[in-house]
Amino acid sequence: MLRELRIRDFAIIKEIEVSFREGLTVFTGETGAGKSIIVDALGVVLGGRASQDMIGPGNGTAAIEALFDAVPGTGSVEPGPAGTSPPETGLPFMPDDAMGGEDGLILRRVISANSGKNRAYLNGSLTGVQTLSQVGANLVDIHGQHEHQSLLSTQSQLRILDEAAGLLEERKLTGALYAGAAAKRERLALMRSDLRQTAQRRELLSFQCGEIESAGVSAGEDVCLEEEKSVLSNQARLRELMETAYSLLYQSEGAALERLEKAAAALKEAKETDPRAEEPLQFISSAMPLLEEAALFLRSNRDRYEPDPERLAGVEERLELLKMLKKKYGGSIGEVMDYLRRAREELARMTSEGENEAALEKELEGLDAKLIESAERLSDKRKKFARNAEKAVGNALKGLALEKAQFRIDISRGQAGPDGFDRAEFLFNANPGGELRPLNRVASGGELSRLMLAIKSALGGRGVPVLVFDEVDAGIGGKTAWNVAAKLKELSRAHQVLCVTHQPQIAGAADVHFSVEKKISGGSTNVIIRELAGEARTEEIARMLSGKLTDVSLKHARELIERGLSS
Repeated sequence: MLRELRIRDFAIIKEIEVSFREGLTVFTGETGAGKSIIVDALGVVLGGRASQDMIGPGNGTAAIEALFDAVPGTGSVEPGPAGTSPPETGLPFMPDDAMGGEDGLILRRVISANSGKNRAYLNGSLTGVQTLSQVGANLVDIHGQHEHQSLLSTQSQLRILDEAAGLLEERKLTGALYAGAAAKRERLALMRSDLRQTAQRRELLSFQCGEIESAGVSAGEDVCLEEEKSVLSNQARLRELMETAYSLLYQSEGAALERLEKAAAALKEAKETDPRAEEPLQFISSAMPLLEEAALFLRSNRDRYEPDPERLAGVEERLELLKMLKKKYGGSIGEVMDYLRRAREELARMTSEGENEAALEKELEGLDAKLIESAERLSDKRKKFARNAEKAVGNALKGLALEKAQFRIDISRGQAGPDGFDRAEFLFNANPGGELRPLNRVASGGELSRLMLAIKSALGGRGVPVLVFDEVDAGIGGKTAWNVAAKLKELSRAHQVLCVTHQPQIAGAADVHFSVEKKISGGSTNVIIRELAGEARTEEIARMLSGKLTDVSLKHARELIERGLSS
């Protein structure tokens, strides 16, 4: 149960501290006194949406603390050290032991004008808002004053059904499968679009690779061919030059080798007289074998230089091909070969993408199969639970002066979506013999209020210790108000029930009664809350009955309290 709530600088609340007890607790007061603000603050500390607009005027931070008895499902969180304050809040929070002892669960929320300073705490330890929300979902179920309008939405109706049936986790799993399949489907569509757009690119690359590959180019080939072309173009002159060199070196009268032999003979004779002739003799002797090799080379190769018009034409044709490739794919043969490598890699990636498309299609088929299986399982459980839920809500309506009302949950099948196949619609008829129709076509405001209470009492709050109703009694009165009071009283036997109300019948049935007032002093507004008992409570209920204190209203108020105590 909720044991204590402390609110500071939240909207028009400067600071209030409330201790709670078991049973039915009501908050009463004039319209605009701040009753619903207390409920809003409780929603924020439970992980609800928070904004800077919630901070009281002239303040930099707002803070809410709530102490609960620890209940199963809230997680095991060790209490923080007694007397410690959360860092960077600038607020003197009460020590943990001042809020009820070591066995409680303390939720704390700080809202700052500097959004980066917003903080959430669980038993004194910094945590995330999502964690508070998860813990809060196991502690409190809040039904706002306009929540019955959400009953008109089939999406809300489906969620109410799933929540009551304990199917939210399975629904989340189905949603995850749907999201995964949708993401893969979108990725597959983009991939196919890209593949269509790159079909021409693939065709071009295939042609270009084929063109370069068929040419069979090799590094430095153009340089070698240019050299060969130069030789082939000058065959006659090259043969003439070779003949001249050979003749001068070996063949003609007085050739170089013949003269060297004579020079060597002369140096041999001179050496017999002067040993210094040995050195030039050795030089000539060493040179003669090299010159003889040169002469042999010239003799054997001079016949190579015969005109070859066909070969010259072939070389020139090859050079033109290489020139064309270099013009299209790069300034050199090396760049042409680099282009070929890159084109091959791009083609390989395109082939891989085609393979990835097939793999993605297979993955999508698997996800779709799992989605259908999960959605079918979810649908079966919904339909099975819906029949029991209809009976439970029907019984609850009888206790709210709608004895002849009919309620049915119509589950229709559609395409698989994040919530599965189903569309749930609540059908209602308040009058005997009437036709069951969707709520937005048959239910009045008062009937919606009672139907919402019936649904929440029959289906909602299962396993949640605290139920909060914020003006759920709007639009009803008289005997119906008594029935609503009786239903809230019945709920309070299994739950701690907090109720913001304007109905004196409900106030009379309360176990704990708080009065909420708005005080204006010195140009500032503040909310004052106080627990009522004895004559003060009687006077508050009398005010609710007639707007003023009279002997009749006071007498009626005492009767309401006595009737509430005996219920």
